[in-house]
Amino acid sequence: MDEEIEIPPFFLCPISLEIMKDPVIVSTGITYDRDSIEKWLFSSKKNSCPVTKQDIADADLTPNHTLRRLIQSWCTLNASYGVERIPTPRPPICKSEIEKLIKDSASSHKNKVKCLKRLRQIVSENATNKRCLEVAGVPEFLATIISNNGFDSSMSLTDEALSLLYHFESSETVLKNLLNNKKGGDIVNSLTKIMQRGIYESRAYATLLLKSILEVADPMQIMTLKPSVFTEVVQILEDQISHKATKAAMHVLVTICPWGRNRHKAVEAGAISVIIELLMDESFSSDRRGPEMAMAVLDMLCQCAEGRAEFLNHGAAMAVVCKKILRVSQTASDRAVRVLLSVGRFCATPALLQEMLQLGVVEKLFLVLQVSCGSKTKEKAKELLKLHARVWKDSPCLPRNMILAYPS
Repeated sequence: MDEEIEIPPFFLCPISLEIMKDPVIVSTGITYDRDSIEKWLFSSKKNSCPVTKQDIADADLTPNHTLRRLIQSWCTLNASYGVERIPTPRPPICKSEIEKLIKDSASSHKNKVKCLKRLRQIVSENATNKRCLEVAGVPEFLATIISNNGFDSSMSLTDEALSLLYHFESSETVLKNLLNNKKGGDIVNSLTKIMQRGIYESRAYATLLLKSILEVADPMQIMTLKPSVFTEVVQILEDQISHKATKAAMHVLVTICPWGRNRHKAVEAGAISVIIELLMDESFSSDRRGPEMAMAVLDMLCQCAEGRAEFLNHGAAMAVVCKKILRVSQTASDRAVRVLLSVGRFCATPALLQEMLQLGVVEKLFLVLQVSCGSKTKEKAKELLKLHARVWKDSPCLPRNMILAYPS
């Protein structure tokens, strides 16, 4: 476009400051380009008008056909200057069309397959279509397919519905509806079954969806989770089917382990042993978020007697946790020291205290006191050192300079 051409200012989107391709009006009366305002409202999760700062109560976007035609006419008139004409945008899908599509799918398996293919096409077109699908109840429809088809000849249909629901990137409101909508089946139970018996890709999608759903669950729903949920989440960690699935499974444990008897359920599912093995895997530790979450889960599980017992039953557990102190992040160090404090406070035996000394745990705790580290971490390290001062102070394994620095 020739730089000397002056673009009418009302052709420009107030957000992108570029010529609008699909001008739409929001409830405050201001016109924006559809793509820009959708990103503002739905990707950034803001509900105010960028120009007036007023709340946008109704998220419906009304096409400004008059302005679009003016922009197209202006582009045509200035074509000789290199201005390209803005094509007429495709209208967003309407709710009634979606509702008919869902209704017709009930008649046969073939129609369900056809329906899912059409829904995938609609979802991929634009963000506006996604919102329309939400309003028309498509996520609930997909959840029903996932819950009702089981693992028979319709498993491919279940896989398709699961993949579509994952890529839908549903809002918090929709996720809560899925969790509370028992008419469509128990979504958590359905995802758990897929994690157990589904194909590789579906197991990953099910884990990622479970993470999103449990993040919006209320405490009572989390406290009443079945043991099978813990079993399958731990199995996902052990199988390491994908980096995303492993991270999501660990995130699930971080979310659910603080509540009720969930710590006991996680321990019974074998979480501690699997997490220790993961921490020994260099690929898992390459991203600090993984070890941080792993340490958080270990900290929670070692707050119960069963968890501490399982921790001590693993021959490498003490050494692995000690090694992570001051090597990952302050968050991981703090959690690791908390784990050691839980074990040292409640499970101390002469043999264990000697093992901690020989593995360098005591030396590492002294190092925590000397380096730049969080004050709470230092307090916990000091507490553990004081707790067994009589045993460790006279040990020949303790460096002389550290004996002088021993907290009194």
